[in-house]
Amino acid sequence: MAASARFIGSEIYRGSSYGDWHPLRVPRVSTVMDLGRALGWLPPEIYIRSPRARPAALHAFHTPDYVSALLAAEETQAVDARTRARHHLGSPANPVFPEMYRRPATGVGGALLAGELLRAGGRLHLPGGGTHHGLPDRANGFCYLNDPVFAILSLKAHGARRVAYVDIDAHHCDGVEAGFAKDPDTLLVSTHEENRWPRTGAVTDEGAGQVFNLPIPSGAADDAMALARDRVIVPAVAAFRPDAIVLQCGADALLEDPQSRLAMSGHAHLAVLRALLPLAPRFLLMGGGGYNPWSVGRLWTAAWAVLSEREIPERLPAAAQAVLRALVWRGQKRVATPPEAWLTTLIDLPRPGEIPQPLRDRVAALESRLLAWV
Repeated sequence: MAASARFIGSEIYRGSSYGDWHPLRVPRVSTVMDLGRALGWLPPEIYIRSPRARPAALHAFHTPDYVSALLAAEETQAVDARTRARHHLGSPANPVFPEMYRRPATGVGGALLAGELLRAGGRLHLPGGGTHHGLPDRANGFCYLNDPVFAILSLKAHGARRVAYVDIDAHHCDGVEAGFAKDPDTLLVSTHEENRWPRTGAVTDEGAGQVFNLPIPSGAADDAMALARDRVIVPAVAAFRPDAIVLQCGADALLEDPQSRLAMSGHAHLAVLRALLPLAPRFLLMGGGGYNPWSVGRLWTAAWAVLSEREIPERLPAAAQAVLRALVWRGQKRVATPPEAWLTTLIDLPRPGEIPQPLRDRVAALESRLLAWV
């Protein structure tokens, strides 16, 4: 076990929901916490309760007007038409719900704390983080605040001069790119499904030369991510020589996820994590997308095992199976009964898959850019 690996969590994720109809109605962080404890991987001495960021701290990225509007919306549980139009609060994607400030502010609080705790090096898992769509003046794509931005800012405030941000979510990290595309001391590498919302993240984006976007065609599986890992992600990060790495490990690229059309197994994500771990002394692993409660909980728990150097069992013990058997996916008719593997394992079998030619062409284009960059 990696003695320096710690876990930042909070009970606010257990007791809050975006609403019974929203994709984020499903339990996620609480499942990771419960599985970790059932497996003996989350003893009290390495679990850290996330603080909640104060409103003034949020002004480092979000505008004071937006932060005030978010606070008011939580307090009154309503937004007027002007606030909805200007700040995108109270929209179908970003609904009004009781913890709409406290929940994302807890993610930011964990991100700010992570930068401080990693001052001298180490590894941290923040599964409640990864809300990479939030923009300075508005909510965006289920994200009210952008905690990856604050993680990068905090790492830099505590001694990391160069930060590599790698995002393997099915959706492009538009909010993080908006914050750091022009910063030569921040590397941004994103793999995401082609033509998937928010439809940003073109392979031609360069920013200050530190932006490498790789859209992946729908249906692509583990071999596509392996190609991205070996020829884009790892070479770019290694050439950048970061003091810290932030990996946003969204689970929505998994085959079972309803919010994308990629077809990966968890092996794709864990291989990226393993490849990046040796490349910087500070490592922050975040959550992100993931809308199937079994697949997201299992993947992020397996990622915690890799981060903390624990062996993933082929079959889960009874206590961990009980956590998965107790999950309910309300409003989801496609999965009346989860497959047995979702209840007894953390990782599904590998899904190799064909590598589409357009992906090979994009990888070659990014390799050419990378050669010119270094």
